[in-house]
Amino acid sequence: MTSITGIAEHSASIILAEIGSIKVFGSAAQLAAFAGLTPQEHQSGSSINGKARLCKIGNAHLREALFFPALSLMRHCPEVRAFRQRLLGNGKHKMAVVGAVMHKLIRVIYAVLSSGQEFDPKKLAPQQS
Repeated sequence: MTSITGIAEHSASIILAEIGSIKVFGSAAQLAAFAGLTPQEHQSGSSINGKARLCKIGNAHLREALFFPALSLMRHCPEVRAFRQRLLGNGKHKMAVVGAVMHKLIRVIYAVLSSGQEFDPKKLAPQQS
């Protein structure tokens, strides 16, 4: 997991301790839900239409352990930097962008742990068609 940009040994140990066995999760979406990094809409009937926010019904320690690695990933990975600029260009708030990068990071962690392969930042770039 330390092959992922922004995750050092200390962060990796905390994340692994909070996740436990990766085999418990059937998909990256389940791991993201466990961490509380999925978007949740605030809506009630036809009159209340709030903004979507992070669910936060998950593991707060895991979200805390992902915060600074996500900031480091935004700074040092060109593919994630482009993702950040695209979200900011679409009018997203800075903290919403950090939440989206944390969500992307937990999906990358799932892929690396379940496949056993090292992190390849080129896979984060959008597919050109």
